[in-house]
Amino acid sequence: MLLNCDLGESFGAWEMGLDKEAMPFIDMANVACGFHAGDPSVMQKTIALAKQHDVLLGAHPSYPDLQGFGRRSLTMAKQELINCIHYQIAALEGMAKVAGMTLSYVKPHGALYNDMMRDESILTTLIEAIHQYPSELKLMILATSRAKQHRALAQQHKVTLLMEAFADRLYTDEGMLTPRSEPHAVHSEEKLLEQVKLLAGSQSVITASGHKLALAADTLCVHGDNLHAIKQIEKIRKILNGSM
Repeated sequence: MLLNCDLGESFGAWEMGLDKEAMPFIDMANVACGFHAGDPSVMQKTIALAKQHDVLLGAHPSYPDLQGFGRRSLTMAKQELINCIHYQIAALEGMAKVAGMTLSYVKPHGALYNDMMRDESILTTLIEAIHQYPSELKLMILATSRAKQHRALAQQHKVTLLMEAFADRLYTDEGMLTPRSEPHAVHSEEKLLEQVKLLAGSQSVITASGHKLALAADTLCVHGDNLHAIKQIEKIRKILNGSM
């Protein structure tokens, strides 16, 4: 599995995340496109870091919600949402081209990511947005028990999906993430590493009810928010490399 991380989420003089420290250990950088975080200078620096470490670039678009960090659901007409996605992808792609890089995929951020996983009409809209965009891009979504249906839906629009798993989150029997408001929704480091080993070894997780659920994930989401998180990425990298 490839490691992906949300990066480029600083804004102006306000800094968020340890992008420089995370980049050497990951394979895919999900770069904020300005609608929940990021700005032209932050995008340029993040792209340069990704180029330095040979990391794949992905657009990380959100609802237009800078004040709420893209964590609030917005009701948008279909074409309005498609335009919003195209605008953000195009901004990052243009910056990437200046640096001699290309985009590989799109991973929606925050509330938009959650909404597409609970509402198939929103997922379909995002798939159509990727299909309409002139560059060939993949769409990253959550790997769930409905992965087969989601792939079939995307294939109707000739879009390839990247299935994502989370190292630090407790799963429901359906393969959804347990809401953070519920107990034990976020794993301790010990359970996090156990889950990574299970995903790497048998493409499965243990759900909240104790069932073993198959999750054919292409990529694993990690976080670079603080030094503790960076240490976890190092340990996860070692597990995937077979050295831990």
